[in-house]
Amino acid sequence: MTDIGVGLIGTGFMGKCHALAWSSVRAVFGDVPQVRLEMLCDLDRDSAQSRAATFGFTRWTTNWREVMADGKVDVVSITAPNALHRSMVEEAAKHGKAIWCEKPLGLTLEDAEAMCLAVNKAGVASLTGYNYLRNPAIIHARKLVREGSIGRLIQFRGFCDEDYMADTGLPYTWRCRVKDAGPGALGDLTVHLVAIARYLAGEIDEVMGDVRIVYETRPDAEHPGRRGKVENEDQANALLRFSSGVQGLIMSSRVAWGRKNHLGFEIHGSTGMITFDQERMNELRLFRHDGPREQQGFTTILSGPAHPPYGDFIPAGGHGLGFNDLKVIEAAHLLRGMTGREKIYPDMDEARRIERVIHAIIASSRQGKWLAV
Repeated sequence: MTDIGVGLIGTGFMGKCHALAWSSVRAVFGDVPQVRLEMLCDLDRDSAQSRAATFGFTRWTTNWREVMADGKVDVVSITAPNALHRSMVEEAAKHGKAIWCEKPLGLTLEDAEAMCLAVNKAGVASLTGYNYLRNPAIIHARKLVREGSIGRLIQFRGFCDEDYMADTGLPYTWRCRVKDAGPGALGDLTVHLVAIARYLAGEIDEVMGDVRIVYETRPDAEHPGRRGKVENEDQANALLRFSSGVQGLIMSSRVAWGRKNHLGFEIHGSTGMITFDQERMNELRLFRHDGPREQQGFTTILSGPAHPPYGDFIPAGGHGLGFNDLKVIEAAHLLRGMTGREKIYPDMDEARRIERVIHAIIASSRQGKWLAV
C-alpha cells in the first residue's frame, strides 16, 4: 500500500488520541505508509463537523456504518463506548477493513469470541489498544527478563489504581451498568495489568478472584432525589498461577483517592527484580544481586534512545515520552502489520485471551474458588 485511508469513530478522550496518532505517525516513523484522514464519525452532528475540521479529516458523518462501507477507508479506529464495539467490529470486518479497537473488546466473553470469529473469517488485520505495552521502558523490562538479567522468574505483582470514581457524589452513569460498560474496574483497568503480566511472564492458567462494589448506589442525575444501583465492581483483586510456575498477585481500583494512572508492577526473579510505575513512565528500576552487598541497590534506568523506539521521537535521553506518544507507536505498528512487515500484537485473538482472564476472575469471586482460565 502506498497510502492508507483512515476512518475514526468517536471523538472523546481516546478518539482524540487516535486522531493525534494518525496525524503524527508518518512524521515520527518515516518508514510507514502515508496516511489519509478520510472520514470521522460522531453521533452528534455538531461534534462530528467541528472535530473533523479540528482533527483534519476530509469528511464527517453521524452514521458509523457509512465509515465501514466507504471505499476510501482502509482502516477503522473504534473508540466508541464498549457496548458498540462488537457490532462495529463485525461490520468493519464484513467490509474488509483493518481494525484498531480500544479495549475491552466487548461487554461479555461471548462478544469477544464473536468479534474474533468475524475478524479471522474476514482475514483482516486487527490491533487492540493496549498502548502501555508500547512504552520503551516496559519493552526494555521484557528484554531484561528474556536475557535472564534477574534470573528465573518467581513472582509478578501488579496494581492499577485510579480515582475517577472515588468521589461518592459523582452521578450514576453508563459506566455503572453492566449492559453498557460490562465489567467495571476489571474491564477498564485490570485488562491493562493482565496484558502486561502476560507480556512479561507468559500465559495465566488459573485465577482466584475477589471483586467488590464499594459504593453500591450513586446519585441519578436524570432523576433528582433518586439513586442508581451500581452493577459492576469498583475494586478487584486476584491471585494468579502462570503456566511457567510463576505466582502472581494483581489489584485494581477505580476508587483509590490520589491515584491518577497508578499502573505498575514488580517482577521478582531468583537474582533480582524489576519495578515500574506508569505515573513515572520514563523510569524503570532494576535490582541485581551482584557485587559486594554494601554496593548493591536499585538502579534507575531513564528512558532514552537506547530503548527503542524512544529515539524516533527524541535524540536525547531524559526528555521523556508521554501517553499520546504510545498511541503513535501503536499506529506505526499497525501500519507495518497491515503491510506485512510486523506481526501485530496484541491482535484480537490476544485481546480475547486477556479478557478470558478477567471474566474468570469474576466467576472465581462468585464461586469462591480457583478457576481455570
